[in-house]
Amino acid sequence: MKFRKIITVVFMGAAIVSCSNIEDNFFSPNNTTTFDKSYESQINELLDSMTLDEKLGQLNLLDSGDITTGEGANSNVAKLIEQGKVGGILNLTSAEKINKAQKIAVEQSRLHIPLLIGLDVIHGYKTTFPIPLGLSSTWNIDLIEKTARIAATEASADGINWVYSPMVDISRDPRWGRVAEGSGEDPYLGSLIAKAMIRGYQGNDLSLNNTVMACFKHFALYGAVEAGRDYNTVDMSKVRMYNEYFPPYKAAIEAGAGSVMAAFNDINGIPATEDKWLLTDVLRKEWGFNGFVVTDYTAIPEMVNHGVGTDLQEVSALALKAGVDMDMVGEGFIKTLKKSLKEEKISIDDINLAVKRILQAKFELGLFKDPYKYSNDTNRAEKEIFTKDNRTFARQVGSESAVLLKNQNNLLPLEKKGTIAIIGPLGNNSVNMAGTWSVSTDQYKSISLLDGVREVIGDKAKILYSKGSNLSYDEEFEKNVTMFNKPIPRDNRTNKQLLDEAIKIAEKSDVIIAALGESAEMSGESTSRVHIEIPKAQKDLLKALLQTGKPVVLVLFTGRPLVLVDENTTVPATLNVWFPGSEAGLSIADVLFGDVNPSGKLTMSWPRDVGQIPVYYNHKNTGRPLSKDDGKFEKFHSNYLDVPNDPLYPFGYGLSYTTFKIGKPELSKNSIGPNDKLVITTEVTNTGNYSGAEVIQLYIHQKVRSITPPVKELKGFKKIFLKKGETKTVKFVISPEDLKFYNNDLEFVYEPGEFELFVSDSSNHKFTNTFFLTKEEDN
Repeated sequence: MKFRKIITVVFMGAAIVSCSNIEDNFFSPNNTTTFDKSYESQINELLDSMTLDEKLGQLNLLDSGDITTGEGANSNVAKLIEQGKVGGILNLTSAEKINKAQKIAVEQSRLHIPLLIGLDVIHGYKTTFPIPLGLSSTWNIDLIEKTARIAATEASADGINWVYSPMVDISRDPRWGRVAEGSGEDPYLGSLIAKAMIRGYQGNDLSLNNTVMACFKHFALYGAVEAGRDYNTVDMSKVRMYNEYFPPYKAAIEAGAGSVMAAFNDINGIPATEDKWLLTDVLRKEWGFNGFVVTDYTAIPEMVNHGVGTDLQEVSALALKAGVDMDMVGEGFIKTLKKSLKEEKISIDDINLAVKRILQAKFELGLFKDPYKYSNDTNRAEKEIFTKDNRTFARQVGSESAVLLKNQNNLLPLEKKGTIAIIGPLGNNSVNMAGTWSVSTDQYKSISLLDGVREVIGDKAKILYSKGSNLSYDEEFEKNVTMFNKPIPRDNRTNKQLLDEAIKIAEKSDVIIAALGESAEMSGESTSRVHIEIPKAQKDLLKALLQTGKPVVLVLFTGRPLVLVDENTTVPATLNVWFPGSEAGLSIADVLFGDVNPSGKLTMSWPRDVGQIPVYYNHKNTGRPLSKDDGKFEKFHSNYLDVPNDPLYPFGYGLSYTTFKIGKPELSKNSIGPNDKLVITTEVTNTGNYSGAEVIQLYIHQKVRSITPPVKELKGFKKIFLKKGETKTVKFVISPEDLKFYNNDLEFVYEPGEFELFVSDSSNHKFTNTFFLTKEEDN
């Protein structure tokens, strides 16, 4: 590999000046030269050739604006790119448009440094999968990884090389709308999903043009905002951080995530965007992260509102010194760091370090080898995006994410015969089926419940439809939760007229499918709710449908746990479908009519009342715990006067059309030492009338340790498929490493003692076995 201090490359008829750290054949797509893994020498030489403005430009991430169409070549963003003042752009899609933007950077800027092209690819690109909370409910790690692999293939085919996903925040508060984007309340399951998503996006080789760089978010503790109110403050002990909230972030780093997004919230009085302990001490020094950190959207200027700085210059310097490398849209770095450098509030070493990390990412993505690797083949999109195979897989994933909450007298699955009514404001609406954060989805190509049922049923039954009610009685509220091209057109008939039509339809039918719940944008960012029930208009509709005496199946759309005490009492069957994605209607119909046996399990506990929140399975005990299991009030114990302590639906819960018998676990030994392993086996039999899958879950509790232990912790699970009458043996292997925790000195240790365990189909079960962990090698 040859280098020289200044080389001139003739490309597209223009003379382009380069520096020696970039290969002579930099622009050739056929170049097979490999770099040193760290790219250190190339980065250092390029850094030496950069002006201060060009360095700051690499730290500047801008929204794409009007860069690619019409007069876009003369837009402000385009001019900044040409001047070397932009390191990346976001919210730009299509290979053709991205190719134009990349050409401005590569062919018109002085050093022709390629751009990072970022997008929120949260749960699929054009082929959209269930919202992440729904994905986690599959408890199928391989399947989840494949959804990220397909998303990476599709996004990269459209020119994107960087995705702001996965969101790995642990949250125990369903009032926070962004629980829809996460994997629930458990750090063990959340860690496995974080790793799977990183593997899916980045693959084994980031230089390939069908892989993208992942950016996990939001670091840190964003899911613990007070009162469930988005962007709010967090106050938390470090012991709790390390044991309950940090594990998925650390797991994402262990999986090789290339970038991290800092959180909006403050933590113990310090905004995450300027928290040096968080972004440098923990992330880099303790966990060994060597990628780059980007802020969330305009998070740097928002630090002024937090009250930690008086102006943009001050907070920008704080963010850089803390460990932030790239400023998303805030323009604080590009506009103020030069002045801060002159005033010695920051050093050139601070700037250089951030620039090196951005350049490292671009080298790892292969952009210096071929800046057009993602955008030069405009035919890829046609061949690889929204394909038949991808949509077929999305249909499978949507079905596997559904959670059967109730099925009185085996009402489900429904038979494909007679007259079936679909009633409700979400019954014939395709644009809400992909759920929140589906920014690249063609919403109108998603399949509605009505269309899905019609396709699955064919001519075997008659299908009737009525809207029945608007999403809400409150027109202003409805307007706020149907934005982002996800309308549910408001019916201007009176509430009585809508209800009367629905009742007439219901009375002509043999069974009613009530399609109710949240709209797609009732959950997600900036959608905190105090009242987490089905809106009153829909509750009134459901009550009227039940009064007809016809069997009612509630198909529940939601991006969060809801309070369903009334519905759990009155509705015979409830299928929670989240927002299943592109093939939603087909996914749901497959489950309703028994072509797929539901196997989803909840990954967040569902409260009986909002006053219980936070309610989660792995809580600590008290000195005065309840002594009874019936939920009744006990004076001078830790409980409520008016409702039981336990959730309506616990973590890990989900029914099936069949039944499973899980035998008492057998242990390979009664005690283990530091170098031993405990093998736990149990027999599982399908005792019902349908073949189906079950999630077998292992929970462990240490009775005594130096800091109070959770009452139970998930330590393993297996999803198995059993034919009717079939028996399988499920095995778990536990080592002392699995029993470690962070003690009060933040040491990651295990402590000898007695443990108890159970294996079941949810977290709501009693312990059946005990074992001991000893200090001795031999037992």
